[in-house]
Amino acid sequence: MYRFLIIFIIFLAGACSAGSLKKKNQAHEEKALLSTNSAGNGEEIVIDLTRGKSFYYPLFAVWLEDTNGKYIQTLYVARSVATGIFTYGRQEKNKWIQAPKRAPQTLPYWAHKRGIKAFDGLFVPDQGTAVPDAYTGATPVTGFVITSRADNPLPEKFKVMLEINQNWDWNEYWTNDKYPGDENYKWSCQPALVYEAAVDMDSLKDSYQMNPVGHSHYSGKTGELFTNLSTLTTAMHIADSIIVRVK
Repeated sequence: MYRFLIIFIIFLAGACSAGSLKKKNQAHEEKALLSTNSAGNGEEIVIDLTRGKSFYYPLFAVWLEDTNGKYIQTLYVARSVATGIFTYGRQEKNKWIQAPKRAPQTLPYWAHKRGIKAFDGLFVPDQGTAVPDAYTGATPVTGFVITSRADNPLPEKFKVMLEINQNWDWNEYWTNDKYPGDENYKWSCQPALVYEAAVDMDSLKDSYQMNPVGHSHYSGKTGELFTNLSTLTTAMHIADSIIVRVK
């Protein structure tokens, strides 16, 4: 029994050390460096995301709002969402190929805030309503640092917003069969998570921690923000931390 106890303690210590090392490595990982809208005439804004334990190719958008929630502009959005053309857009001969795809469930809160309807009445961009290249980028496979600029000088108080979503992210509440027949829902399951940081230029801080404020509609049918986050699990751990800096 004594020998078993010693072995168990050693195993537990090793597991704890491994967990601590993994978190340390995530915090010090080599992050993707992205730059958008370098020609903007407004403030420089940096968004620094450290990936969490559930991070796996999420799609996301970053934008600016005034204190009343009115959309100002997009700073970054994944190129696939921005154009409506996805790497895994369609299956052909049992293989995924790049193709246009309508995916209103991906980042619906941002899409409705942007407020531009496509030909089919959806707010998610297509080739005719695509976001300009200056505000788009590749989807990072690691944590990332985005450096962008506002188009014009910003008001004294504004908000930096981020919406992030990961496909096929089921849990015990958001199950694969929760909404039978809703294919958009099945691509997402746990809905997109929305983060916010409020900035006051009159008392500017060195950095701002972005905090989750709600989730989007599960299949993107509306632009509503749902503030009850109790049903989300792994979605809350896509990001370990998101820091905003304004220069």
